[in-house]
Amino acid sequence: MSSIRHTKRMSSKKIRHMGLLIVGVMLLAANLRAPVTGVAPMIDMISESFSLSATQAGFLTTLPLIFFACFAPPAALLTKKFGVELTIFAALVLITFGIVVRSLGSVEWLFIGTAMIGLGVCIGNVLLPIIVKRDFPMKVALMTSSYVLAMGVASASASAFSIPLAQYHDLGWQWSLAALSVVGLVAMVVWLPQLAHNQKPSSVNSSSQVNVNLWTQKLAWQVAFYLGSGSFFTYTLVAWLPSILAQSGYSASEAGVIHGVFQIGTALPGLFVIPLVAKLSDQRLPAVGICVIAGLSTVGLLYLPQLAYMWSFLLGLTSGAWFILGLSFISFRTSSPVQATTLSGMAQFLGYSLAAIGPMLAGYLHSLNDGWIEVMVMIVSICLISSCLGLFAGRNIVINEK
Repeated sequence: MSSIRHTKRMSSKKIRHMGLLIVGVMLLAANLRAPVTGVAPMIDMISESFSLSATQAGFLTTLPLIFFACFAPPAALLTKKFGVELTIFAALVLITFGIVVRSLGSVEWLFIGTAMIGLGVCIGNVLLPIIVKRDFPMKVALMTSSYVLAMGVASASASAFSIPLAQYHDLGWQWSLAALSVVGLVAMVVWLPQLAHNQKPSSVNSSSQVNVNLWTQKLAWQVAFYLGSGSFFTYTLVAWLPSILAQSGYSASEAGVIHGVFQIGTALPGLFVIPLVAKLSDQRLPAVGICVIAGLSTVGLLYLPQLAYMWSFLLGLTSGAWFILGLSFISFRTSSPVQATTLSGMAQFLGYSLAAIGPMLAGYLHSLNDGWIEVMVMIVSICLISSCLGLFAGRNIVINEK
């Protein structure tokens, strides 16, 4: 009887631990996009407050992407040295403290805080797939889709409420941005119990690990570029969709609403990607289909702008699904947590390098003729290239089997 009671206590303890872990993962995800995208609606307020030029304001939104790219491989190394749980907690501290620093009221603190947020988000982006691979090996699609949904909901909420909060009793953009730190503080508190289970990737499933240099593996490059092209697609649209809509005849306020529709669309794919992926023997069909729909919707936005609400919603859906599938490939195509850690760092580095290039390249192409045809051709080309990559990255194989 005592052994049965002991077993029940152990089972109950494990359930509580997994429940806290799931909540912690969702709260971590909520901190990985909103602090970055929440700036966009208030960029005019911030620029006016500090007399920022258009270039400086643009750099404010690009700076986190640069950090995402540059620090993704070191983030994987930090995890191997200090452990997954401890490194994630450090990322939450950086994000939360960075949000506060960004709102202190000087242009220097604005950029320093933004850099801290970029570093913290970079670490979180790299480590979330590792947690999924290690602790939810049979629920990779479910957990990935769920935390992408959490990202999208938090991001859409930050965009929707930032301006009203800033205008409430004239609080200003500083208090509106600082309010996001509450989510970070809650995430830190919830994550604290996980520190007792801190593990280094090298200590998990070491018997099944094979020393493979992923930078020499074609499949690793295919996965990395599939995820990277999705980031290029998403961040280019995030940066320029309101301007594209304005040139099509929409007012600034309505363009903002349609931009919100795009962000809402990115949050929803978790509801249908999960069952779709679960029923397929591999992921080639959704990998290609997502890119084709994204390309067609881009063409539709250019030639049928009167249907912009529909096109923006479809672009958001494909963006979210693309991201979910790309992150899922990190777990599906690797055979150990160590491989997943390395591939995550590689994919995040390439992905956010492309994401940082996309908006700047789109701005240059737009300046050539003060139009958007060249930009749309660029986006459609990325979709076509990615559909070909999806044929390879979506195969039901892992790197050690090549």
